[in-house]
Amino acid sequence: MNRQEKDLLINSLKQDFKDSKASFLVNYKGLSVKNLQSLRKELRLKDGELRVAKTRLVKLAIQDLPSYQPLSPFLKDQLAVVFSKNDPSMVAKTLNDFAKDQVAFQIIVGSVESQVVDKEAILAIASLPSREVLLAQLCGVLNAPISRLHNVANTLLKRLVIVLKQIEEKKS
Repeated sequence: MNRQEKDLLINSLKQDFKDSKASFLVNYKGLSVKNLQSLRKELRLKDGELRVAKTRLVKLAIQDLPSYQPLSPFLKDQLAVVFSKNDPSMVAKTLNDFAKDQVAFQIIVGSVESQVVDKEAILAIASLPSREVLLAQLCGVLNAPISRLHNVANTLLKRLVIVLKQIEEKKS
């Protein structure tokens, strides 16, 4: 790889770090090409991307990005970077599921919304429901008081109608 190609790769990695909502460092040493391809395919479905680059080039890419500087000490050995464009929980869930199936695959550390998170926090993120499910739950919580008020008002109206009907029956 010549100098121009390295510069292009560094700029591409830098842009990926800027554009992603989350990034995860993973150790893929010992995985077959077939397994990596299947992981890449699963990640693409979740708006994620797996990039393999030399750790020295990744260090150069994050050198100008202060929010990613804390990742530098973890850049050792044979690592890949997984970028999440939209929903970090879906990508973390995919990585967690893949790590359960593949013993050689390890999640090292990540950065979510410019906050460095360790493996345990990534596993906690992976256990969260998707964004759509969380929004649906929030709507349900917000809708509950209104529907309770509706039910109470409806019950009171039914009782009023029953009482009026009984009064009418007594008078006739």
